Amino acid sequence: MTTDPMARLELAAQRHTEAAQALTAARDDLVVEIVAALRAVRDDPDLTVQTETDIAHLTGWEVAELRSLVREADLVGMDPA
Repeated sequence: MTTDPMARLELAAQRHTEAAQALTAARDDLVVEIVAALRAVRDDPDLTVQTETDIAHLTGWEVAELRSLVREADLVGMDPA
């Protein structure tokens, strides 16, 4: 390992950039899967509520946030996964 502070800084900055990109991609994937799951049960109110509860538990997000994701996806015409 190098002791040059600038080299260490450059490596840390690169790792940060890569981690941020990976986190963004993972969140995007998660949103697509959430929307797909909620759309799959949209016609059955009982199943929809249970699925929303399950997804909220898995993700730590609020049900209102999940519903908002689906509304946004519908508004922008996001295709099902």
